[in-house]
This record gives sequence, C-alpha cells and structure tokens, in this order.
Amino acid sequence: MHIEQTILDKVNEWLTPTFDNQTQEDIKEMMTTSPKDLEESFFKNLEFGTGGMRGIMGVGTNRINKYTLGKNTKGLSNYMIKSFPGEQLKVAIAYDCRHNSDTLAKVVADVFSANGIHVYLFSDMRPTPELSFALKYLNCHAGIVLTASHNPPEYNGYKVYWQDGGQLVPPQDKEIIEVIEALNYSEIKFEANENLIEYIDVAIDEAFAKSTVENASFNTPAAAKENLKIVYTSLHGTSIKAIPGVLAKAGYTDVNIVAEQEVPNGDFPTVKSPNPEEPEALSMAIALSDKIGGDIVIGTDPDSDRLGVAVRDTDGKMILLNGNQTMVIMTAFLLEQWKRAGKINGKQFIGSTIVSTPMMLELASGYNVECKVGLTGFKWIAKFIKDFPELTFIGGGEESFGFMVGDAVRDKDAVGACLLVCEIAAQAKAAGSTLYKELLNLYVDFGFYKEHLISLTKKGISGMQEINQMMIDLRENPMSEINGQRVVCIEDYENSTSKNMFTQEIESISIPKSNVLIYYLEDGSKICARPSGTEPKIKFYFSVNAPLDAIENAKEVEKQLDEKIKNIIAEMQLS
Repeated sequence: MHIEQTILDKVNEWLTPTFDNQTQEDIKEMMTTSPKDLEESFFKNLEFGTGGMRGIMGVGTNRINKYTLGKNTKGLSNYMIKSFPGEQLKVAIAYDCRHNSDTLAKVVADVFSANGIHVYLFSDMRPTPELSFALKYLNCHAGIVLTASHNPPEYNGYKVYWQDGGQLVPPQDKEIIEVIEALNYSEIKFEANENLIEYIDVAIDEAFAKSTVENASFNTPAAAKENLKIVYTSLHGTSIKAIPGVLAKAGYTDVNIVAEQEVPNGDFPTVKSPNPEEPEALSMAIALSDKIGGDIVIGTDPDSDRLGVAVRDTDGKMILLNGNQTMVIMTAFLLEQWKRAGKINGKQFIGSTIVSTPMMLELASGYNVECKVGLTGFKWIAKFIKDFPELTFIGGGEESFGFMVGDAVRDKDAVGACLLVCEIAAQAKAAGSTLYKELLNLYVDFGFYKEHLISLTKKGISGMQEINQMMIDLRENPMSEINGQRVVCIEDYENSTSKNMFTQEIESISIPKSNVLIYYLEDGSKICARPSGTEPKIKFYFSVNAPLDAIENAKEVEKQLDEKIKNIIAEMQLS
C-alpha cells in the first residue's frame, strides 16, 4: 500500500537513536507485516480531548507510549517552570488498574523529577478523584492520572489537572499543547532524580476518606444505614481501594461485594466493557442483588470517577438508572438538605452540561439557586467553581454517569457519589419509600424528563471522515421538522451561534467553542449531536418531557416518551 511521505517522515524519525531499540524493532516489524497499522500509528499526533489524552497503547505518534507521554510531561514541565517562576514545583501522580499504568506513571514521574519538579507518586493504583483531592491537599501545582476510564483494555490515557484540582481548561490547555508540539523527542529527559520522587499512600487515603464522609453524609440514622442492603462491584477497577472503606467509615455494614469482579484486572475478564453505563456490566451485581434481596446496586468504572446505580422499580424489579436520573436524584436531595438547613440564600449554584437533562434547570429554579451549564466534561464545572468564588457549589453532574458533591474534589467522583446515593436510599427506605419512588416524586413536581443516548462507533481514518461529514450535513442542511414538531432553534457551539428558526435571528453563545449541535423542537424536545473527544464515536443525545400528575400514571407517560424518542431516531435515520 502507498503511505504518504509525511507519515514516512515521522516513521523515520522514530528509527533514530533518540528511540530505544525495542521501539525501532517494533516499527520495522510493522513496516513489513502491517503497513496499515503503521499508518494508523503515525498518521496524526494524539490530541487532548475532553478527558485529556487517551488512545491505544503501542509505538507511534498516535499511540500511548513512553515517548508521547514523555513529550507531554516535558512540555508540561517547561510550562510550569515558566508559569511559577522561583517556586519549588510539585506534582501528584496516580494511576489505575490498566496494563502499563504503573510503569507509565513511573516514566512520567521520572521526567518531572529530571526537570527539577518534586513528585508525589502513589505507591499503588488509586481512584482518579483521590488524585484531585491529593493535589489540593498537598498544595501541588499540577497532577496526572494514568487512565483510559472505561475504554477497552488496549487503551490508556493521561489526564492533566491544574492547581485548583480540576482538569486543564483554557487558556492553559492550548498554551501547554503549543509548548508540547514545539518540542523534539530528543529534548525529553528520562533519567530520574529519585531524590525528588516521594511515594504517598495511607495518609492521603485516610484524609480522602475523612473528607468524603464529611461532604457526602447527611444525618442518616445508624439504624437506617445498617438496614440498607448494598451490592457493590468495582468491575475489576480501582474503586475497591476506597469505596468499601468509605462506606464502612460512614456506618454502612451490609455491603456485599461481587467477588468475581473484586480483584483489579486490566483485561476486565467478566465484562464486555467495564462501563457502568452498560446494563451488561452490572448484570453480575444485579444477579447477586436478586439472590440476597438487595436494595441498591452500585458499580464503578476502572478509575472510579463514574458510577452506575440500579434500584428496584415499583414492581420490585432491579433497573439501571441512567446518568441523568442519578444526577437529578442526588442534586434534588442535596438541594433539599441545604434548604432544610437554611443555607440557601441565592448565592449557591449547581452544575450541569449542555448534553444533560434540562430538568437540572427546573430543579435550580425550584430551589432558588443558579444552574451553570457548560460543555461536556467535569473540567467545566470545576472551572465554574474557580471563576465564581462568590458562589458556593452544592453539587452537579453530567449524563455520562458522573457526579460531584461539593468542591473538595474537582472532578467527577464515584467515591463521594456512592456514599451520597446510599444516604438517599437509606433515608428513603427508613421512611417507607424507595430511591425509585423518590425519582417519580420529582417527576410529579418538576415534569417527567426522559433521556436516551445513541453512540455510533466509526474507527480509523475513514471513520473520522464519516463523523465529520455527518456534522457538516446537520449544519449545512438542517432539518426543519422532526417527528411532526418544528425545529424552533439550533445552537451551534462550534460557531458560537444560536439561531431562531422562525425569525432567522442569530444570537451569540458565550460558552467556549466545541463541535456540538443542539436542535430544540416545539414540544420541548432536545436533540444533541457531538463527536466524542476521547473515542472514535459520534453521540446523539435525546431529551423529551411531559407532565406527570401522579406516580400511578408514570408507566403510561414513560411509554409515550419512549415512543417519541423512537420516532425521532427513526426519522433522523439513526436506527
């Protein structure tokens, strides 16, 4: 096959003595046996997306390896030295259960130390939220987590956090990328200054657990906690290092762990995908719950920043809540606690994202707090906390099963969210209710909102072109009517415009630019299209709603909403 000269130039650079012998041998092998893989490995440089840098492990500029991560780290070191002149720079580094995460974390630590930066390196795998906490706790300038979240086993990644404990946001992200791209691989220093590498573990674990219990506990009686039968699975991930201890510290005694998924394992052998958004991932936990009569099932992704929750519906059947539902339940509970404590005075806010349920705006209005809505990714919620110090952050989330309680952790946090959802379930059970009934009560009060996500995978160069074309078509040939409902407004976050489709008036959007399109229909339905920043996918988010006058009518209303979503998907030819 013909390989472009620009790709061959990159390949030839990687065959110089700057790169170790094994790397050069692997490239030579690919050249002869798999030129297609060679092209995929070098056709571009891995980029920072919504969750940092994430990709398949292997050799090449488009892969996760010691050189691409070393270059990132050297660039970040240079940027920090320039940004904080005269200061003794400090970074914290954590890693998850994935293959090579521990060795890549040590490579990153070595490069930082070689540049004179003090490194706090966790001695073993830890949840991502603990890194965000540790960074602030230890007054670090930055932090790194080696993780690919819920991606398949061949992936790994590199998340960068800044001084406030949140992930990189503008302008730092662009500035750092420019520094990285200007570097040559030959400039990376891999020789560690071991005197600058300090290992951390138990002391940080204890501080993190204490902080979590303080932030996510709400006067639940001891008897109510003991009476809640919890089934928990770490899905072979790192949350096993934190969640059982936090639940025990908070007073929950009936925690049943799925033994087959308890041991961390980067192959994730018992699931197709270690993603708590997928019902299949929680099937073993739900089976255990049915066997022992569990009240609630909780599963977390490999780096423990996202959680899936299953509860019993009105028929007593275990069902997986979606991320919007768990976010609404947790946010409403927090708002009610703040209201009862007399702490709401108009200077508080909750956080959400443009692709999440509009019900969050209804909750904010009902409790007289602000709802700040940002782009996908918790870095934007963390940025709100930093940008609006006059407001207190109560909690917030996004549809992809992430939630944050308070601001001790500045990223989605399955550890704190796990405790919070147990508090809600325990209090509901003690009052003769259930978590699901609490959700239905919210639908009666604020409207029944139903969301659905379709994710289309398009791999490789051709897949990227196909995704780009889909977005071009939606922009340049917009639909004027969907499922018998006129399109009222189209928001284009790449062009920062909101267009009224009736008057053709255009207003500007102040949220940072992103390749996202949102269609709003006459009946309040919302359709969002967004290429993923971390995977070869394009995602379509659907939100529909209707009033609910009584819990008894919930099934009928939900059936109508499901039908509406199905018809929208069919008309958009996405099924």
